[in-house]
Amino acid sequence: MKFIQSLSAGLSICIVISAVNLFAGENPRVKPYGKAITECGNHEIDKMLREVSAKNLTITERIKRYSGLFLGMPYSWTATGDGPYALYENYPLVSFDSTNCMVYCEHVLAMAISDNWDHFFNNLQQIRYKDGIIGMQTRNHYTMADWLPENDWILDDVSRIVGGKFTKTMTRTISHEKFFKGKGVTDLRRIKPDRKITIDYVPLDKLDKVENQCQNADIVALLIANKDDIFSAHMLMIVELNGKKYFREASNSLNTTFETPYQEWVRQTQKKKRYAGMAFMRVKTDLNQAGKIIYPEEIPHLKEKKD
Repeated sequence: MKFIQSLSAGLSICIVISAVNLFAGENPRVKPYGKAITECGNHEIDKMLREVSAKNLTITERIKRYSGLFLGMPYSWTATGDGPYALYENYPLVSFDSTNCMVYCEHVLAMAISDNWDHFFNNLQQIRYKDGIIGMQTRNHYTMADWLPENDWILDDVSRIVGGKFTKTMTRTISHEKFFKGKGVTDLRRIKPDRKITIDYVPLDKLDKVENQCQNADIVALLIANKDDIFSAHMLMIVELNGKKYFREASNSLNTTFETPYQEWVRQTQKKKRYAGMAFMRVKTDLNQAGKIIYPEEIPHLKEKKD
């Protein structure tokens, strides 16, 4: 398989995964029903979700299968938004025509916990928005300040576990007021206050030493080095294909979704001074059970449980 070697310099996301084909073998590019997923309608995706959920797979096994279907999908900053009736970003709530780094991770994760289209759609909104309430102000924009904290009902921050003795901390001040004003939002009454947040991360120059600590379907955030108001520049998924790990990502600069061998990706990225390292997220062990499906109505209870 030929791999694209260049990496996006812009804002994007990736995932750490075992790249196994959706229906057979370890070829991640086989098309469901003979079509690319960009050519599948809602009913075909619903059928696929029902078929795969009937197999005795874990959530992370489904992540590795579904993520392969997005390889080659075009990149778009406007792949999704807050729906056609939104005041600001009235792009679709769901998109299989194009993707970007965060949308890629969100769609794959929502598919992996769902057993049909309706459950996928509603689970996706729970992942994308605080309490599943659709809107610009409630969307989980910042990976480390919003997206991970609001999804800690399904994901654990495992940066310290992956990094071990190499783990460092990073502190930034996140301002939602500044962010929303920059987007022209005038109603700031219920936004989160400015917050000073400290996170764990693995330094960029140590990533080559922690590959064995990464697990199938880990979601990874690439951190910016020289900013004081944002943590993450890029998110990834790590995959394992034929015993070898890969990063999967949606790239703005390359306008596509692709995978790169882990060590090759690390070597390329270590040359870039603008990045500090990575934070690692992992599906909770108690949820990552064979045959496990998470229904939308369960999620509020999972949030209460973790509190």
